Amino acid sequence: MSLEQLIENCKKSDAQAQSQLYKQYASKLFSLCLKYSKHYAEAEDNLHDAFITIFDKIGQYNHKGSFEGWLKRITINTALQRYREDVGVYDIVNEDRIEDVTLDINNENVSLDFLLKIIQELPDRYRLIFNLYVLDGYSHVEISKLIKISTGTSKSNLARARMILKDKIEAYNATPNSQSI
Repeated sequence: MSLEQLIENCKKSDAQAQSQLYKQYASKLFSLCLKYSKHYAEAEDNLHDAFITIFDKIGQYNHKGSFEGWLKRITINTALQRYREDVGVYDIVNEDRIEDVTLDINNENVSLDFLLKIIQELPDRYRLIFNLYVLDGYSHVEISKLIKISTGTSKSNLARARMILKDKIEAYNATPNSQSI
């Protein structure tokens, strides 16, 4: 069955088509959920909620643009909605005082597993901003609208995330047995 037919059948609430769509995209969307969740169980909840929204709103998909991109936007928004509900207070920062901390991962001697581990260990707000900005390419303006914070707070949280990661990478590289971690 073609993707177009699968989508059309899902629009008709065809359970078999919904199951096929789930099987086809669940693993990709779950890895996305893991980036934006505190832990594995929350990622599972976010994936479940995202698919409920996907099946509920699939009638709005008009075959313009990437279907997978549409699925990813819904999934990210689902995870961010949970974050917005859990967090009520944000830092107020002065944008002029933000230092841009650079983190050149390509020149660091760390494994991908270690890097993913330390990104996951970031405090929630820093991890979300880092993932949205660095890994998914959102701008600070887009991030501020997505999670209802100022662009200054987005920039500040990104700088803090980079500083934490930089410190952890430096500590890792300074450890004599760091290659075995």
